[in-house]
Amino acid sequence: MVRKRKFALAGVVASVAGLLLSLVSAGVSSAHGAALMPGSRTYLCYKDGRASTGQIIPQNAACQAAFNQSGATPFYNWFAVLRSDGAGRTQGFIPDGRLCSGAAQIYNFNGFDIARADWPVTHLTSGATIQVRYNKWAHHPGRFDLYITNSSYNPSQPLRWSNLVSTPFSSVVNPPQSGATGSEEGHYYWNAQLPSGLSGRHIIYSVWTRSDSTETFYGCSDVVFDGGNGQVTF
Repeated sequence: MVRKRKFALAGVVASVAGLLLSLVSAGVSSAHGAALMPGSRTYLCYKDGRASTGQIIPQNAACQAAFNQSGATPFYNWFAVLRSDGAGRTQGFIPDGRLCSGAAQIYNFNGFDIARADWPVTHLTSGATIQVRYNKWAHHPGRFDLYITNSSYNPSQPLRWSNLVSTPFSSVVNPPQSGATGSEEGHYYWNAQLPSGLSGRHIIYSVWTRSDSTETFYGCSDVVFDGGNGQVTF
């Protein structure tokens, strides 16, 4: 009887372990990257909220609002704002007001669509050249396009496609990469010249289109053009 119980317990442990492994693998396989510089909302809110205990405890008020709406899961999965059926589509595919969440299917990123003027922000200089860094949680070939908001953008209103300049200010295909895939530090990188004549708060909107599948990644990076050189304010 004791031996049977031991075998039964071992079977349960193995089953649970297998289930956990499959869940973790599913999460990683569907999560591939986001902007590190200038940091995306999801990444900077993860950085803001990550406690030494591993919990997500937001300090920034906008990150807290996102947490209240969407919970902790999208913070841990900051690299998973994607549409598996995106195929590089933008306007007419992702609805107005859902740009920052990418109308994502896997995790609930809706909290990151909240219109606020106090998201963590990267300080930049209009017209300057910066090194863009985009995390490679998983490596995929493809094209990166960066858009900037126009003069109609108002942080207190939901982001619409009409708030973006229609032509990307930076585009690159299969840029070089550095660091380990599947780590926070691993990333693609390239130099981009920022648009000139801008001041105040804006959003840099990123679209990463895989060339080996229809999967497409979307992201909002809140920036302020005030003469900065990439400093982040939480």
